[in-house]
Amino acid sequence: MHVGMATIFQNPGRTVADYQVYRNELRLADLVETLGFESIWAVEHHFSDYTMCPDVIQFLTYMAGRTHHAKLGSMVVVLPWHDPVRVAEEVSMLDNLSGGRMILGIGRGLARLEYEGFRLDMSESRTRFIESAECLLAGLEQGFCEYEGEFIRQPRRDIRPEPFRSFRGRTYAAAISPESSSIMAELGVGMLIIPQKPWEETAKDLERYRDAYRKANGEEPPAPVAVGWTFCHEDEETARQMARRYIGGYWQTVMDHYEFKEDHLKDIKGYEYYGKVTEKLVDYGEDEVVDFFVNLQVWGTPEQCYEKILEINRLSGNDHYVGVFSYAGMPYDDAERSMRLFAAEVLPALKQFDPAAASVR
Repeated sequence: MHVGMATIFQNPGRTVADYQVYRNELRLADLVETLGFESIWAVEHHFSDYTMCPDVIQFLTYMAGRTHHAKLGSMVVVLPWHDPVRVAEEVSMLDNLSGGRMILGIGRGLARLEYEGFRLDMSESRTRFIESAECLLAGLEQGFCEYEGEFIRQPRRDIRPEPFRSFRGRTYAAAISPESSSIMAELGVGMLIIPQKPWEETAKDLERYRDAYRKANGEEPPAPVAVGWTFCHEDEETARQMARRYIGGYWQTVMDHYEFKEDHLKDIKGYEYYGKVTEKLVDYGEDEVVDFFVNLQVWGTPEQCYEKILEINRLSGNDHYVGVFSYAGMPYDDAERSMRLFAAEVLPALKQFDPAAASVR
C-alpha cells in the first residue's frame, strides 16, 4: 500500500502566529521522505484558520524542491474558484519540474465563506466544476485547452510546458454525495475518500461509482485514495484521550467552517445532500456526532492503527492511505511523536500489504 502524509496548516482560535504554524507544519513536511512516507498532500482553503493553504500547487512546488522521490498530491484544487486553463498550466509546470510526481486531486468546495469571498454563486458550483474539470482533464491529455460551456468559454490555447505523461490513473476527486460520485465516474477520475460517513455506506457508494465508471469508461476505475486523521501512541488510553480531544477538535472546526449548524445548504442547488446531513447532525446531538467522526479515523496503538487501515481497505479497496498527523492545535511535539511512531511501526507493515491481493466485501 502506498502511504502518504498530509499537512493542513490549521490555526484554530489563532493561538499562535500563522507564521509559526507554517514553521511547524513545514518541519513535519520535511520528515516525509526521511521517515519513509511516499507522498505529501495539501488542502486548499481560504479566508479562515480552518486550513491556511490558499494555493496547494504553490506549496507542492516548494515541496518538490525539498524532496527527491515523494509524490505531490493536491487534496484538492477547488476548480470553481480557478480558471481551468491556469490550473492546467500550473499542474503541467509542477509535473515537469518534479519529473512527473504530481497526483492531481480536484473538488468543488462547500463553504459559503469561501464562495462569497470569491464572489461566486454556490448554486452554480456543480456546473462550474463539471465544465472546469472537462476543460482541465482534456487539456492535460491533449496538450491544449479548448471549451465552450455555460461558464467556461476557452479559445484553443496550448499548455506550455506541455504535459509529458498522462494524468489518467493519477487524478482523483473528493466526493461525499452520491450525485457527485456519479459525476466523478463519468469524468474518468478516481475517488479521494475524506471520511465523514459510515465506512459501510461509503462502500455502497463506491460500488455505485465503480459500476458507473465501467459503463462510462469501459475499464476498471483506479483504486481509491483514503485519508484519515491519525494519532498513534504506545498507550491505548492516551491515544483515545488525544483522539477525542484533537480529532474531535478538528471536527468542531469542520462544523464551524462549513456552518453545518445552519440550515442554508438545503436551499442551495447542488448541495441538497449536505442539507440532509445538517438535519442528521441536529437529530443526533453534538457529542454523539463528535464520537462518530472520531471513530471513523485511525488512532490507537500501532497495532490498532494498522488494523483500522486494513478494515478501511476491506470496505473501500483503497491502495493509498494518507495520514493527517497535525490538526486542531495539537502541540507539534505530540504530532511529530505520533508521526514518527506510525512511520516506525505501522508504515513498514502497510508497505508490505498488497491491496490487489485483498478482496472488498
